[in-house]
Amino acid sequence: MTPEPAALSFRQALLAMLGVSLVLMLSALDQTVIGNALPSIVAQLQGFELYAWVATGYLLASIVTIPIFGRLGDYFGRKPFVLAATVLFTGASLICALAPSMPWLVAGRALQGIGGGMLVGTAFACVPELFPDTTQRLKWQMLLSAMFSVINAIGPGLGGYLTGQFGWRSVFWLNLPLGALALFFAWRYLPWYRPLRSAPVRLDWLGGGLIVLALGGLQLLVEGLGRSPALASLGLAALAGLALLALAWHERRCADALLPAALFRQRSVRLMFVLAMLAGGVMFTLLFYLPLLLQGGYGYSPEQAGVLITPLALSITLGAIINSRLMTRLANPNWLPLGGFTALLCACAGLAAVGLGGSFALLLGLVLLAGLGLGFVLLNLTVFTQTLAERQYLGIATALQQSLRLVGGLLGTALMGALVNLLYAHHVQVALAAAGRLEALPQLLDPQVLMSVPAGLAADLLHIARAALAQAIGTGLLLCAAAALLALWVMSRLPAVELKAGTPRR
Repeated sequence: MTPEPAALSFRQALLAMLGVSLVLMLSALDQTVIGNALPSIVAQLQGFELYAWVATGYLLASIVTIPIFGRLGDYFGRKPFVLAATVLFTGASLICALAPSMPWLVAGRALQGIGGGMLVGTAFACVPELFPDTTQRLKWQMLLSAMFSVINAIGPGLGGYLTGQFGWRSVFWLNLPLGALALFFAWRYLPWYRPLRSAPVRLDWLGGGLIVLALGGLQLLVEGLGRSPALASLGLAALAGLALLALAWHERRCADALLPAALFRQRSVRLMFVLAMLAGGVMFTLLFYLPLLLQGGYGYSPEQAGVLITPLALSITLGAIINSRLMTRLANPNWLPLGGFTALLCACAGLAAVGLGGSFALLLGLVLLAGLGLGFVLLNLTVFTQTLAERQYLGIATALQQSLRLVGGLLGTALMGALVNLLYAHHVQVALAAAGRLEALPQLLDPQVLMSVPAGLAADLLHIARAALAQAIGTGLLLCAAAALLALWVMSRLPAVELKAGTPRR
């Protein structure tokens, strides 16, 4: 059992939250700063087939480490893992900065994912531990979310500027001084609450391994659609399916389950987890593939794309600020994420519909709308989950909310990667056949041609390639719109959440 922590003075709370904020800043910045640099990375290191892996390698590693270290934090307290995660994340950033090839970069990103998963699994769970009172926790949670959004907002523009001025490696070099600063403040000011333990610590390593097998198999299956041999695809599908069945069987019988069955018996919490996956799928797909659309499809420079992507995160901040003002004043706060998912639905459908015909102003408006929608979704999902979960499951519930958001991101980016590789080649072939230019097919078949356009490439062929890329990404954006529509239906099934101190858990 964990004793109730003593109330913090304002100064102690401010410094403690500064430590939490700085370590989360590393993860927040990395989510948005890398997307705008990815086309330049692929242009230099080659290997467009690994484009999605730069994102999914990070996400897969994070997915498993978030609940594991969320549970370890329940046993030993959060602070040691926050410090270790900061060191690991900073060291992995150095590996990425020195990467000589795409496989090296993917490996470095996976190591970053382990550190990032440790950060998210422990740092976010510090908030309900530092502030057990619901009303006080909401105020600090909103402040933390606003900071997270501000850092996200800085990321795309900063990534575009650094890539354009100093090269993409500077995006990773930036994490070294930031990591050192975060490490100092977390070590110096973050309290260490040591839970009282009467039983030995047991971790569900088998459950973690089965999660890796299930999600890894599913990721490889999705990314290999249309390219892998049928037998290999069937094998991956069987691996993922059997791993999921084994995970469900094991978790029901494990005394120290990584995914506690009691937590999933709460219907409202289950719905929160489904919404986390849907929101994560849309968010990460936009973060990683809008830069590809703008740079590869529209031909914008990293700086120009940054000017368009930055409003996505800026409007997330705006949405979070408006949301925080309204959250505790509404009789039914569920209206806020309902509005958020509606905005996401309209933005994704709009981006898919305009193709390459969108003006700068129209693209800017749709990006702003998408960010505003996310601003009304992300904070509420975390706060709703912490309000609905039983106190003994606060740590693991918070960790799972973040982890399942990454699961959605993993599946969304993997599916988008498969669609881009499959549909781009199809659209290029159809367009070349219609133009009577099939002899140019070998030259345009790989989307890599749009990452570093050859000097002698004819203008009509370049337009065909860019239009094919926009069509392929547009199909993925329509799927994002469908995910937002599904989220609206799930939200309609959630009872009104009461964000008041002392509200009974559901």
